[in-house]
Amino acid sequence: MRTTVTLDSDIAARLEGLRKRRDQTFKEAVNTALRAGLDHLEAPAKKPAKRYTLHAASLGPRLPNLDNIADVLAAIEDEHAK
Repeated sequence: MRTTVTLDSDIAARLEGLRKRRDQTFKEAVNTALRAGLDHLEAPAKKPAKRYTLHAASLGPRLPNLDNIADVLAAIEDEHAK
């Protein structure tokens, strides 16, 4: 099919670079690019990733404040007394 298309200058430059790298005619480069673009646009949308759920876990009793060694020693002594 023969048709006239007006290309933006940046698209024309990219197609010309593609044509040179692949040693193709301009027509082949345009058709290659259009096929790739249409394949991408027509592909089914990817399903969103499964949502990750974080479950809480008990880490045991809370440690005493370690800033005051006297409180830490008192807490340890209370545990050993039980």
